[in-house]
Amino acid sequence: MDALLDYLPSLLAGTTITIGLALSSLAIACILGLMGAAAKLSRSRALRWSANTYTTVIRGIPDLVLMLLVFFGGQVLVNSLAARLGYDGYIDINPFVAGVLTIGFIFGAYLTETFRGAILAIPSGQAEAAHAFGMSRWHTLRRIILPQMVRLALPAFSNNWLVLVKSTAIVSVIGLTDMMHKASQAAGATKQPFLFYLAAGAIYLAITSLSGLVFRHLERRFSRGVREARA
Repeated sequence: MDALLDYLPSLLAGTTITIGLALSSLAIACILGLMGAAAKLSRSRALRWSANTYTTVIRGIPDLVLMLLVFFGGQVLVNSLAARLGYDGYIDINPFVAGVLTIGFIFGAYLTETFRGAILAIPSGQAEAAHAFGMSRWHTLRRIILPQMVRLALPAFSNNWLVLVKSTAIVSVIGLTDMMHKASQAAGATKQPFLFYLAAGAIYLAITSLSGLVFRHLERRFSRGVREARA
């Protein structure tokens, strides 16, 4: 237990990086998810094909493979392009940036389906009624579609967030000094892997548990005024 107290500041510093990584990845995933959902619901065959290809490919490849591909493969690609442009130095890809881009890209595919399903669950007559009253497409989207989409998407969105938080652990394989990396260092230095990996698991559990409380509060808030259908 003394060893845990000694390394606790290091674990907490790693936890801060993990949370920052998760939130940054979520922001990218939300943007990609909205774009993907819009593409899938578009009348353009090319956009629908692109979005379907994106979600199919991403959901079919393991997260770890994509992480290694982006970090190591991307590093080779960037330096190859730099050499062709006459740059003689070596460019290192920041592990945090690589982790954010990879995880955000992965979960953008899952949020695409989440947002698409939520939009499809909204009765089409509501948008038609808004247009009949003279509302523009932008106002219809902002005042009719998006508020309801948020409420309908929250349950699946919260599940994706919880999985995303746990997926940040794979970033330790590319050298980012996140919580798992710090726990691995402490475990190796003290020869107490069970203690420190258990501590890391407890921190992840605390983050996901707190997140669950926040999302339940949001679900209740966005459901105000909505009459639940009774069987």
